[in-house]
Amino acid sequence: MGKTNPRYTARLKRKQRIRKNLIGTTDRPRLCVFRSAKHMYAQIIDDSAGKTLAAASTLEKEIAATLSTVNGKVEKAKLVGKAIAERAKGKGIKRVVFDRNGYLYHGRVKAVSDGARENGLEF
Repeated sequence: MGKTNPRYTARLKRKQRIRKNLIGTTDRPRLCVFRSAKHMYAQIIDDSAGKTLAAASTLEKEIAATLSTVNGKVEKAKLVGKAIAERAKGKGIKRVVFDRNGYLYHGRVKAVSDGARENGLEF
């Protein structure tokens, strides 16, 4: 996907519009989602310190072992949401701000947030 692709530039415009109002703090970090054609990635970021506190993706061996039992990218994204919520709990994070990263809130992006909510993260 090149930089001249209209879909890519539209997503970047949406991303800038969203990010000017979203800031991850120490007490309420930002849950950022990235969606590629095959995989799903999620990170919990503290913008004030500039650090990634937790991360999960469909590429990890721990998550990939459970992915073989699940069909469809939406269900796999839900597992990523559950994994990021468990890792956040382990670090003492209960509340986050959801950053959809310019993607529309449906499908795999919504599945990540639903999986995280089911495992106890508050948005």
